[in-house]
Amino acid sequence: MQDRLLGNSAHVDLMRVEADGIRDWRPLLERLRGVPHVVAAAPGIYGQVLVSRGPRASFALIKGIIPAEERTVSGLLNTLTSGSAKDLDPAPPSENAEATQINTPFPPMVLGGDIAEQIGVQVGDTVLVTSPQGELTPLGGLIPKYQRFRVSGIFHSGFYQYDSAMAFMRLSDAQSLFSEPDLLSVISFKVDDLNRAPEIGHSIEQAAGAGYMTSNWMEQNRELFRALKEEQVVTFIVIALIVIVAALNILIALTMMVMEKTRDIAVMMSFGVEPGQVRRIFLMQGFLISLIGTVLGLALGYLASWAGGHYHFIHLSAEVYSIDTLPFAPRPLDGVIVAAVSIGISLLATLYPSSSAARVRPAEALRYE
Repeated sequence: MQDRLLGNSAHVDLMRVEADGIRDWRPLLERLRGVPHVVAAAPGIYGQVLVSRGPRASFALIKGIIPAEERTVSGLLNTLTSGSAKDLDPAPPSENAEATQINTPFPPMVLGGDIAEQIGVQVGDTVLVTSPQGELTPLGGLIPKYQRFRVSGIFHSGFYQYDSAMAFMRLSDAQSLFSEPDLLSVISFKVDDLNRAPEIGHSIEQAAGAGYMTSNWMEQNRELFRALKEEQVVTFIVIALIVIVAALNILIALTMMVMEKTRDIAVMMSFGVEPGQVRRIFLMQGFLISLIGTVLGLALGYLASWAGGHYHFIHLSAEVYSIDTLPFAPRPLDGVIVAAVSIGISLLATLYPSSSAARVRPAEALRYE
């Protein structure tokens, strides 16, 4: 989940602290690309808008981007399910620029899959984008700015917060829509070491100068990963209880077997079988039960994990879990740990019945035979 999330978002974001945005950003961007451990950087401008088609509408967070640079820090443009993001690339200058403008009168934009479904649009449809950042009237009122866009692509990342709220357009179109001709909201960075993102972000702040601040992926997703850690603990407790119940079944089965085989144990001991040998018989029986069960469980578990990861047959509510399918990550180390714990608990469960079998007294067991 962390890999998918970081594949669709930047590692570090740089913003202005008090100003309305970042101006004169081109020399700043080039300078920050040289900060140690920075792999890539991309400019962007954010704005909240209303996207509508007929009577259906949805709020969206528009991000104005330069596609070639945005792809170096985020993979959302690579998750398109229909259409193409090529229209977001700056058009090369040509003699037929006026003809191109006539053929495609509306600038392109890429919508999240949930937004497109909510307002009922497909690739090629036009939508009306309403920005609250309009122009002031002579009377001091604010007129929202309206502009029509053509849906050139629809992406589906699997994360609800992106698919239900994000949309992309060209940086120049977004700056025009928000009436900010040369302004950025954020400069996004990709770094070479995820675990050092806070430290690298601090270096970016120092290189940018006073008045700037950074946020990183750890801060932005702190609550999510904290919830996942707690869920991991709860899952461990639940699985441990299941293993303990299975171990109790082994304990009960072996105890009942000792009671049923008391006469046979007494006969064996009367022929000279040592108590330690009797103990090892029941220990080995419990070990074989746990070993066979663990091997079968691991085989079925890995098969189910592979099938779940390959076919995605377990669907989740994206509004609740942020992802729409349950991810599976079968790892050999997890299998080794599970096998060791399962067999260890099962061996502990065999200690009491094996000791009881070793304490059988032949004379008392055969007294009434």
